[in-house]
Amino acid sequence: MILLIIILLVVIVAIIAMYNGLVQAKLKTENAWSQIDVQLQRRFDLIPNLVEAVKGYMKHEEEVLTKVTELRTSWASASSVSEKAELDNQLSGTLKTIMAVSENYPDLKANQNFTQLQEELRSTENKISYSRQFYNDSVTMYNTKLQVFPTNIIAGMFNFSAADLFKTSTEEARQNVKVDFSK
Repeated sequence: MILLIIILLVVIVAIIAMYNGLVQAKLKTENAWSQIDVQLQRRFDLIPNLVEAVKGYMKHEEEVLTKVTELRTSWASASSVSEKAELDNQLSGTLKTIMAVSENYPDLKANQNFTQLQEELRSTENKISYSRQFYNDSVTMYNTKLQVFPTNIIAGMFNFSAADLFKTSTEEARQNVKVDFSK
């Protein structure tokens, strides 16, 4: 009888430990996503200032500013990782356009405000890159826990679901942006 009670207690403790491990992994994934969200929001906040600094040199700044404004609005209403990843890809293309403008105008490259904004953006891009990697590592660890035995049984019992990786969704987003100033 005592042996049966000890075995039952060990099983209960194991179930509790697996459940807590799943909760911790899920919370780590959510925290990692919030770090990406914060950095992407920072980038969205920096870009209008960058566009403003470039305005005098850029013939198509209204189009770029409109695109940034649309992306910011879409960002606020996006709810899934994949939606936000797609918006991030579109914003990256817009940023490449802005940076390409600076290469064609030496006066702009020498502008203190533009240089400072460019450095802040570069720092933010590095933080975003690190945050994406951390998020994907956290998601992989969490999703692995959902699939390995015996944790998968506990995950199924308590309706844990897999998280999405942050990834580039289109081949176009992986390509360099081509900028045409002849328009």
